[in-house]
Amino acid sequence: MDQLPNMRLTTQRQIILEELAKVTSHPTANEVYDMVRQRLPRIGLGTVYRNLELMAESGLILKLEVGGTQKRFDATISPHYHIRCIQCSKVDDIEIPVQQHINALAGAVCDYLILGHHIEFSGICDDCAQKKTEH
Repeated sequence: MDQLPNMRLTTQRQIILEELAKVTSHPTANEVYDMVRQRLPRIGLGTVYRNLELMAESGLILKLEVGGTQKRFDATISPHYHIRCIQCSKVDDIEIPVQQHINALAGAVCDYLILGHHIEFSGICDDCAQKKTEH
């Protein structure tokens, strides 16, 4: 994103952003709420959820809505891919270069103006794989 989001960064939003930036687990709104409550005990779940949605709409954070599971949030807004465990739904970043040529390929076969793409890989995380071998 080339420009800063046009959004006032309230104290609540700042703390939500700071807590989200501390983790790479792509937490759900409930998990962010639990993290933020350590610093703002009186904050409500609705407030956290509303602010996460607003921050995602403004481009300040990413909202991941893939695979029919709960929405997850990510403080890393630069283009990158994700991998989700099909057993526990854990989501991680996957460190491979973003394939920008896919945008041109898609644009060549349809009448859409392609703005970008999201790819989510699926697999079984190491924790779930270990549990399987232990049984």
